[in-house]
Amino acid sequence: MTTSKSNTPIVMTIAGSDSGGGAGIQADIKAMSANGTYAASVVTAITAQNTIGVSAVHPVPIDVVTAQIHSVLTDLDVKAIKIGMLFSSELVSAVVKAIEGFTGEVVVDPVMVAKSGDLLLQNEAVEALISELIPRATMLTPNYPEANVLLGIPSEAVNEDKHSLIEQGNQLLALGATSVLLKGGHGASNTCTDMLIDGTSETLVLTAPRVNTRNTHGTGCTYSSSIAAYLAKGFSLRDAVTAAHTYLHAAIQRADELEIGKGHGPVHHFHNCWNIQ
Repeated sequence: MTTSKSNTPIVMTIAGSDSGGGAGIQADIKAMSANGTYAASVVTAITAQNTIGVSAVHPVPIDVVTAQIHSVLTDLDVKAIKIGMLFSSELVSAVVKAIEGFTGEVVVDPVMVAKSGDLLLQNEAVEALISELIPRATMLTPNYPEANVLLGIPSEAVNEDKHSLIEQGNQLLALGATSVLLKGGHGASNTCTDMLIDGTSETLVLTAPRVNTRNTHGTGCTYSSSIAAYLAKGFSLRDAVTAAHTYLHAAIQRADELEIGKGHGPVHHFHNCWNIQ
């Protein structure tokens, strides 16, 4: 089957399903749609999840995951792929093999732990992520805790000094991705600082005041999916990150309007599209 050409920017998300709708593949589809792209999806795991926590995780059989990828890529003109929850080393390897002929942008969000603290990536899968998937990435988007795991640094060791963060970003870049977006949402300061390190002499630094809300479920998924959407639309890496950063901050600012669930509610993906009456 020959892939059809399309003027519509198409993004494919490879990620786990969040039954509560705030994170995972549901958040990806919402963010991609809100930012003007068509979202195709490949489900890697089914989670029983809400705003309070994750009560069950069921991995989708690997042959079914790869069949989904094949079905999408042999028909749809995909410009960018966002990869989230992969759960096991076997699945990481299978996904890497399934996309080896893909020539578009690949954004890897190294999903490891849910907002509730529940584990979403087996410990033995981290090495496969580092050795096989990250070198395939156009952009790697870890938060501080995820960056520490990838670099083998104790989780409590977060130095928010700009030069220390740039150094850490360069260490992550050395893992093989074309660029690294080190996200500061888990920092302790009143300002969230994100840094894009892409091997050039100038680091892109994006800041935003920390929003006083507990409704931040799915921020990582939303951010990476928005970046993938803008890359599919032809934005440069830096412009895509800047546009996605602006979109996400507004989605967090408007999150409390939704009033979803009893725990960590989702951000407002469609804040530009509709208002709560």
